[in-house]
Amino acid sequence: MQLAQPLQENPLFELIARSAAQQGVEAYVIGGFVRDLLLKRPSKDIDVVCVGSGIDLARRVAGNSGRQVEVAVFQNFGTAMLRLGEWEVEFVGARRESYQRDSRKPIVEDGTLEDDQNRRDFTINALAISLQAQNFGELIDPFGGLRDLDKKIIRTPLDPEITFSDDPLRMMRAVRFASQLGFDIEADTFDAIRRMKDRIEIVSRERIIEEL
Repeated sequence: MQLAQPLQENPLFELIARSAAQQGVEAYVIGGFVRDLLLKRPSKDIDVVCVGSGIDLARRVAGNSGRQVEVAVFQNFGTAMLRLGEWEVEFVGARRESYQRDSRKPIVEDGTLEDDQNRRDFTINALAISLQAQNFGELIDPFGGLRDLDKKIIRTPLDPEITFSDDPLRMMRAVRFASQLGFDIEADTFDAIRRMKDRIEIVSRERIIEEL
């Protein structure tokens, strides 16, 4: 699927694409913005993943914007955030994550777009749009997220026991998304939630409240 037209209507995406090309990195719009674009839901939050330093890309975008733009850097997480007009954009380098059984804190390594999509919570949030000149606007959907959007299904990209064991808070997130979007939780995903509900004990009360 090609989504170049809606991206071309917003000069911000051309700015990000040009900045990524100057930096020599691949960049993609990923996650909730892509999901909401396909659902025709309004969204002002944009997540950009690049195969390289997200912090460096954010600084380059700010420098190329022609405005005084403050870049908020979160060095511990390898992310950066900036606001351009009504848009809030978060930049992160593609990464691979693994978890110890008794912790939600991931062990993070540099990765590829595929690695980054693998670590996403649900197929509908693993959708990405290319910002490369050669395939600008191309939807990258390795897990059938577009099909799940059409069928109104919440499903994990990997085996749900892996996804929920890595981060048990995703079980609560599945319920929240199903409620917000009017979707159903796919049967295997729902069964995994029932089997693994006790894993939620490793999640802090504060984080649970924030998710709800």
